[in-house]
Amino acid sequence: MHRYLFLVLLLAGTSAANSSQAETLKVCYDKWAPMTIFPSEESSDRGVVIDMLEQIYTEKGYSLEYYEVPLARGLDMVAEGFCDMLPEYLFSKSSEHYFVYASEETFAYTTAFVIRRDDSWRYNGIESIKDKRIATGPGWDYSSISADYQNYIDDPKNLNFVEVIAGYDDVVDRVFHMIKENRVDLYADNDLVLQYALNRLNLNDELKIVRPGFEKKLIEIPIFSRQMPASKRQKLIKIWNEGRRSMKGERVKMLLQKYNVTFED
Repeated sequence: MHRYLFLVLLLAGTSAANSSQAETLKVCYDKWAPMTIFPSEESSDRGVVIDMLEQIYTEKGYSLEYYEVPLARGLDMVAEGFCDMLPEYLFSKSSEHYFVYASEETFAYTTAFVIRRDDSWRYNGIESIKDKRIATGPGWDYSSISADYQNYIDDPKNLNFVEVIAGYDDVVDRVFHMIKENRVDLYADNDLVLQYALNRLNLNDELKIVRPGFEKKLIEIPIFSRQMPASKRQKLIKIWNEGRRSMKGERVKMLLQKYNVTFED
């Protein structure tokens, strides 16, 4: 009888431990390959950032539940508490009313340009892009990395030189083909995004990446919902901060290699 009671208590304790370890982290994210990818029938890959996120939180006993949504919808879902966090977002003071930022950034990205392979153009300040046909997406904001560039594409007098490419998740692919077809001249983005698209679309013979890009790096930071209890949020942020610090160096390099991209010197 005593053995039976001991066994019942042991099983109950094991069940409680497993339950506590099975906490679910609800993650909203948008598509920005290779950093964040929506899985498909062809591939289950979710991208560099999601792979990193999964390693950090599964090591602490969490399971992750993903919501693949456009960025605007993801931000709303985090603000409303439907998602616990979103792994990459630009910092702004106004956003702090809706989200709490982690201390450790996801990445600090260098930017670059993609142009036709036979084009000798190089970025040398805002004067160098005048009379060039520029591609961008609707509402895309470059002000954190180059206020001059953002002001240029916003200026009505440059309207004929700025092509806004609308779409849900294939904007970068379409821009690359438009550059190849000589419909636009250049496009600026995260260097890793350009590398990945160039390789995936097999356009290395037609297009090339030119560096350096803009003067500042693009800093992306995870955001956490203000709707969850403060103690839970603080715990999740602590896990991220400590985990991201542990992911520097070789562990990040291995994640990048999986997607055939690298940070250029």
